Amino acid sequence: QVQLVESGGGLVQAGGSLRLSCATSGINIRWNVMAWYRQAAGKQRELVATITSDGSTNYSDSVKGRFTISRDNAKNTVYLQMNSLKFEDTGVYYCNLSPPFVSWGQGTQVTVSS
Repeated sequence: QVQLVESGGGLVQAGGSLRLSCATSGINIRWNVMAWYRQAAGKQRELVATITSDGSTNYSDSVKGRFTISRDNAKNTVYLQMNSLKFEDTGVYYCNLSPPFVSWGQGTQVTVSS
């Protein structure tokens, strides 16, 4: 059974940083395209960043240059380093495959105060 457990969210002032973690079990992230998504209140979930098995990354225009996705294959964990946070980055952040084939985890709340 695949499990995705996100952590690292919190309340931060605009301009601050957070590092999110996604601990996975039941899958080998080494062979999958992994991604971070986010969902703001009242909005649809959106794709934020992806990382392929060869380490190539891609970002949405809204976070490009501020967020960095990475992966530790030995720990089966995916990370999202978020710098220069903005109010509009507020939301629940989830990890999953890309496309999101497995059940969603509980997510981790990120709140950026302006």
